[in-house]
Amino acid sequence: MSLNDQINDFLNGNDFAVAGASPRRRKYGNKVLRCYLQNNLNAYPVNPNTETVEGLISYPDLKSLPEPVHGISIITPSKTTEQIVEDAIEIGVQHIWMQPGAESRTAIDRAEENGINVIAGGACLLVVLGYREND
Repeated sequence: MSLNDQINDFLNGNDFAVAGASPRRRKYGNKVLRCYLQNNLNAYPVNPNTETVEGLISYPDLKSLPEPVHGISIITPSKTTEQIVEDAIEIGVQHIWMQPGAESRTAIDRAEENGINVIAGGACLLVVLGYREND
């Protein structure tokens, strides 16, 4: 499957989680969440260290989400990414986008072994969806 096909499959849904969402607007975890919102997509912030991000309830982990999600964006250190992928496998997530810097070969292999569409290695959601800084 081509990268464009993988991206189209990832974006062909309405509900997403942002693992590593940050309350600090200059952080990429915040920008990715805002990018989903700018594109009228439902996104749940996931961060065990904060109660809200951009006025939305932040969930401590993927297993705490109030409903299933189509895909998750990961903006975390690679070791944290590995645990997030294990949780994603457990709850049946089918699409994962590891933003640049969050990639882990172990996590990518685990996700692919479980039939998950994994985007990793350079493509950035902010570029693909056309993030606007001022929103």
